[in-house]
Amino acid sequence: MSTGLAKSTSNGHEKSSLSVEELGKINEVRRSLGQMPDKLFVYCSDASITRHLRARNWNVKKAIKMLRETLKWRLQYKPEEIRWEEISHEAETGKIYRSNYLDKYGRSVLIMRPSSQNTKSTKGQIRYLVYCMENAILNLPAEQEQMVWLIDFHGFNMSHISVKVTKETAHVLQEHYPERLGVAILYNPPKIFESFWTVVKPFLEPKTYRKVKFAYSDDVNSKKMMEDLFDMDKLEASFGGNNQMGFDINEYATRMREDDKRMPLFWTRETSPVAPGLTPATIPFLDSAITESDSEECGKEQASNSSSHEIDSEQHSPESSLAEEILMSNELEDIHVSEGTTNLGQGVTKVQ
Repeated sequence: MSTGLAKSTSNGHEKSSLSVEELGKINEVRRSLGQMPDKLFVYCSDASITRHLRARNWNVKKAIKMLRETLKWRLQYKPEEIRWEEISHEAETGKIYRSNYLDKYGRSVLIMRPSSQNTKSTKGQIRYLVYCMENAILNLPAEQEQMVWLIDFHGFNMSHISVKVTKETAHVLQEHYPERLGVAILYNPPKIFESFWTVVKPFLEPKTYRKVKFAYSDDVNSKKMMEDLFDMDKLEASFGGNNQMGFDINEYATRMREDDKRMPLFWTRETSPVAPGLTPATIPFLDSAITESDSEECGKEQASNSSSHEIDSEQHSPESSLAEEILMSNELEDIHVSEGTTNLGQGVTKVQ
């Protein structure tokens, strides 16, 4: 269980140039999607396509598959349409909420307290998590792409958490919000959590579990880690900070209702195209150094990119549009995408 610091290139904060090959892959992914509903066109910014490519080690075929699945999921699940009144009962105890401050790198911070679990429905818990993820993204500063999870284990016991919910959480995070998590800090996890971690770790991709850090209130390195990431006057006392204010459901409800009003504009705004150059800045410790086995895995995948790259164009041509794929899907037969579609090959909007 890692508490150490290591160099990372994964915070989504600064721009840097991408190679000609990478730019070509971004354009290839976009062309493969073809016609689609306008609200999905907004989702497919250069930054979004780049995140999917990074999540699949720049394998075009795998990135296209991942992005298409996410677009179909967004049409069906409608995460941007979830509103506070629908999920407010899940939030009453403060088990998950967005803090009113950012970390030192401008990332939204989601506070999680497993011991405050107040419902039993997996469906309801995941829908609330998705609401929180969408809200965290809504409140990211310009050109910032990632968020921080702070998980407080005070009062935790094994009845507060389930493998089923954890597995579904990992699936949603990794498959539909790729490269959105900068770091997840597990603060003061008890000894009994170690056995649970052993069970759920296989559900996580190497890129994800390297972002999971264990921190302890009596550990000097943990304290430095928190000080490097947060303004200690804003950070809650439960995480070693100086902020004594607790969770106030009424104040939080007011904030969320205001954010709900902003959400439609966020997903329908029109902005000028931007160059696909969003690349994370170097931040201490967010990703541990890549292990030898991870390096081998990445090497194998990168080696297969060149051969699969040619196949991608044939299997995902612009003529085989996402709109056609959706219309052929039994799960989404009631969605009529013809009422407002855009061809992704025509351009890209600047949405995080």
